[in-house]
Amino acid sequence: MPITAQSVWDSCLSFIKDNIKPQAYKTWFEPIVPVNLQGNALTIQVPSKFFYEWLEEHYIKLLRTSLVKELGKEAKLVYEVKMENTYSSNNTHTVKIPSSNRNPINQQGVTVPLQLSKRELHNPFVIPGIQKIKIESQLNPSYNFENFIEGDSNRLARSAGIAVANKPGGTSFNPLLIYGGVGLGKTHLAHAIGVEIKDKYPEKTVLYISSEKFTQQYIDSVKNNTRNDFIHFYQMIDILIVDDVQFLSGKSGTQDVFFHIFNHLHQNGKQVVLTSDKAPVDMQDIEQRLLSRFKWGLSAELQSPDYTTRVSILERKLYRDGVEMPDDVVAYIAKHINTNVRELEGVLVSLIAQASFNKKDFTLSLTRQIVDKFVKNTKREISIDMIQKVVSKYFDMDVATLQSKTRKRHIVQARQLAMYFSKRMTKASLASIGSQIGNRDHATVLHACKTVDNLTETDKQFRKYVEELKDKLNSQS
Repeated sequence: MPITAQSVWDSCLSFIKDNIKPQAYKTWFEPIVPVNLQGNALTIQVPSKFFYEWLEEHYIKLLRTSLVKELGKEAKLVYEVKMENTYSSNNTHTVKIPSSNRNPINQQGVTVPLQLSKRELHNPFVIPGIQKIKIESQLNPSYNFENFIEGDSNRLARSAGIAVANKPGGTSFNPLLIYGGVGLGKTHLAHAIGVEIKDKYPEKTVLYISSEKFTQQYIDSVKNNTRNDFIHFYQMIDILIVDDVQFLSGKSGTQDVFFHIFNHLHQNGKQVVLTSDKAPVDMQDIEQRLLSRFKWGLSAELQSPDYTTRVSILERKLYRDGVEMPDDVVAYIAKHINTNVRELEGVLVSLIAQASFNKKDFTLSLTRQIVDKFVKNTKREISIDMIQKVVSKYFDMDVATLQSKTRKRHIVQARQLAMYFSKRMTKASLASIGSQIGNRDHATVLHACKTVDNLTETDKQFRKYVEELKDKLNSQS
């Protein structure tokens, strides 16, 4: 049987497969295609320059040994590297690069040292001038599970985060999508998952990145003809955490490349954690194939913290900062700042600063001043609860009636309007809106929104309701 490039490479692969981990074999050797055998020189095709550089950096000894076994001590290896050219109608071309293994190999399988040309490993996070790839996690260690206070509003998301941190890629929560409004702790929880994984599994590569930074890196890779390198870099990550994934909206190129990265990571048992200000079902201008993958794992919502949780958050921050504050002052802040954690902590910081600079005690009087000023200067976030109150008052009914099961036409329309404005003026999911307005499902909310849109176009009186309610709700913020 004649010796061919394929037969030599198959024999090399048998040896290589026995000497490395299955995952490394699948990632770095299965994509290689043998293309030519000329004498004792084997030419193999690799997907990108980055791929070639990684093999030379990490597997050259293994390749060298396997080739010597098949072709003898004079064995040589040549790479045929696919190079991208995004500015040409011919998108790819190939170049041949000899391996550092191109010098004769002696009996012990060791080459005469050869000075390689300076290589650029296209790590989007690499510091210029540093040759070896070093992936920093970009995590903030101060965001951890210990200082993420658990309550009814976040219990599911926090518990899922801990499960993922204990067994990354090994739970059904892959991807884990954490969503909710501003200042509820999405970024904190995402960092906490990464920090915990780094602590438990220091050998794993964890990377946190915002979707905006990811998009910019992708754009740079296109400009620099390093798109394949960009993809291969992200395919090496064990735990990828992407913050504010909703900002991929409308960016088709970035969505396409993220789709391929996501697929590779998921298929290889790597963990993906995403955060968003809305549930997948409510995301706009995101490709359906990507949204379907977001739904593969668990979508966990963070809601506004209840009173008890708000008190716990304040007490934990005071304890951490070594500050003592009267219980009635803490209770007052927790009662009057009920939107999100960020505002809650903002008031606390302002109060501590005022009392410290002016050498005053923490009194209810000073607290009222700070809270009133803070609320006045902060745009009030419209909530589903507020919308229900405004709509109920407009139609001269109470909230309980609006939420009731009755099918009376004017009550049904009021309920549908409450759902419609909740969908457009809050970042809550359809499921969350439905549960808060009479415990309905998301399909009922979707139907209500379509009905309001249709009636607004065809019914003059109904259009007046919509416009007047919109004005009233806008005046509340």
